Amino acid sequence: MSAPALSLAMLNGHALFTVLDLAGTFAFALSGAAAARERGLDWFGVLVVAFTVACGGGVLRDLCIGAIPPAGLADWRYLATAVVAAVLTMASHGLVERLAHPVVLFDTLGLGLFAVTGAQKALLSGSNGEVAVLMGMVTAVGGGVARDVLLNRVPVILQREIYASAALVGAAIATGGDLLGLESPALTWGAVAACFALRMLSLRYRWNLPRFKRKPRLEDATSRFQREGRADAGDSLSE
Repeated sequence: MSAPALSLAMLNGHALFTVLDLAGTFAFALSGAAAARERGLDWFGVLVVAFTVACGGGVLRDLCIGAIPPAGLADWRYLATAVVAAVLTMASHGLVERLAHPVVLFDTLGLGLFAVTGAQKALLSGSNGEVAVLMGMVTAVGGGVARDVLLNRVPVILQREIYASAALVGAAIATGGDLLGLESPALTWGAVAACFALRMLSLRYRWNLPRFKRKPRLEDATSRFQREGRADAGDSLSE
């Protein structure tokens, strides 16, 4: 490949990465702002949650791979994107409400975008494939965990839903294609679509990963025995 063609390919790749990263930032900021508004936070609270959700996973990723300072803090475009998304959510609340499950929709879109861009940035920093896949997952789920913690909710990643697994699939597709030399916009968008589709289908059809059956604890058995004993005593007194 000639030098001009190589430079053009690198430019196109960098431009696509930037577009995807900012799109993920926008989607996650929308989900954070919508969730914060549902919780009744004021304007400043909505802005804080939106920015934290949009950039939290990326900041954690950059710290892990040594990309200092993190892009989410050093590049003004990420803050501006998060603020615009939060303002649009507050100003167009009627439109957001008309969307079916807006938080889930925007969160799933951001999940797919960040899973791919997180893996790609880790590869660009010189990380191996395993680290790239893990960083893709961290980038994708970090913002959602921060949102749920700030809003005093059980994080989605700890619930019986396919969430982090979907991010792993998207990151693995993007990483595998890169390692095999199949870099192309089609593969990138395919990885995003795979993550998005897996997450949405799992919600639609209630897919869950296998889980262990909970064993009754000794304390539970003791409490049940005591309750039954008190009930029997009450019946005896009533007789």
